[in-house]
Amino acid sequence: MADLKYSKSHEWIAEEDGLCVIGISDYAQHSLGDIVFINLPEVDDEVTIGDAFGDIESVKAVSDVLSPVTGIVAEINESLFDAPETINEDATGTWLIKVKDVTETEELLTSDEYDAFVESAEA
Repeated sequence: MADLKYSKSHEWIAEEDGLCVIGISDYAQHSLGDIVFINLPEVDDEVTIGDAFGDIESVKAVSDVLSPVTGIVAEINESLFDAPETINEDATGTWLIKVKDVTETEELLTSDEYDAFVESAEA
């Protein structure tokens, strides 16, 4: 997906047809390892900046997925319930949720800023 922005909690966000599309970064999926299960919210649930809207279970751990926006869930990627490993195969091409009626967006990083942030975190 083009024009991705990133949160410091390793989610990506893109705008598509007036909706905010959210997934996890390649760095996040790589850190998690093999993903075996995903828990996502229901359509019409509210999400709030900085709050968990779901979690991802890997062979290593269970990690919360934090929302980079405040709004209402318009759609969830139901195909991930049967094939969560899709995130490992293409993290930036695999969305988790789409959010409508967005009232607030956290300060997001460009791709270059995010890469620098990840490098400084690893140093």
